[in-house]
Amino acid sequence: MGNRHMRFEVLTLFPDLIETVVSSSIIGRARENGLLEIGAHNIRDYTENKWHRVDGPPAGGGKGMLIEATPVYNCWKAVKDSLPAEGTHRTVYLSPQGKVLTQKTAERLLSCDTLILLCGHYEGIDERVLEEIVDEEISVGDYVLTGGELPACLLIDCISRMVEGVLASPECYEEESIASGLLEYPQYTRPNVWHGKKIPPVLQCGDHRKVAQWRYDEAVERTKRKRPDLIADGIPPFVWKRSETYGTQRPETEDDRP
Repeated sequence: MGNRHMRFEVLTLFPDLIETVVSSSIIGRARENGLLEIGAHNIRDYTENKWHRVDGPPAGGGKGMLIEATPVYNCWKAVKDSLPAEGTHRTVYLSPQGKVLTQKTAERLLSCDTLILLCGHYEGIDERVLEEIVDEEISVGDYVLTGGELPACLLIDCISRMVEGVLASPECYEEESIASGLLEYPQYTRPNVWHGKKIPPVLQCGDHRKVAQWRYDEAVERTKRKRPDLIADGIPPFVWKRSETYGTQRPETEDDRP
């Protein structure tokens, strides 16, 4: 289980975009309950010119504009100085040049008390400030986006769901695709028969161990078919844990029948 409380501080030119995403659904409720602290800081507020200009042309010529070092550093320094002296604080730059985000990366970052997430925009950020403040760079995939805000939100979501209390129990994320080392098994709900297709009988047998074994077997087969790269180093072993989250399918009612 992860931390009881975690803090994210996002440095961005578009704080409203961050707030829109993290104020909804599970992450939004976790913020309201004090499990997560998420701040969005406008880099423009830390400029040293009256026009609040943050960008300039790249030295040596070239297309587009770069975010200047000074407002980024000032914003980062203000946030850093506001953090408790104790605890682990790490600055992450969301960048296509970083290592691609994986579940293992998210689990590692979960151990931090605070993550400062720097979002680039335009053609990037002056290299000098990156060298001075950034601990690591993370990419969310080998494709191009207009800025680092959506990747920052993805990283927040990925990590936050492992913070203690955000989800109902650890199984809510441990048995998900990728997190377990396998893709997730097929899932079914009411009605018992839909378009002539029945829910697999084993899921209604009431034997928790048989259900767990079936789910494991299906996860292995699905992973072999869709993402064999995930098990190139071997298939995770079957582990059965008695769990209160297992339940038997309720008996079919008249409303369920086609």
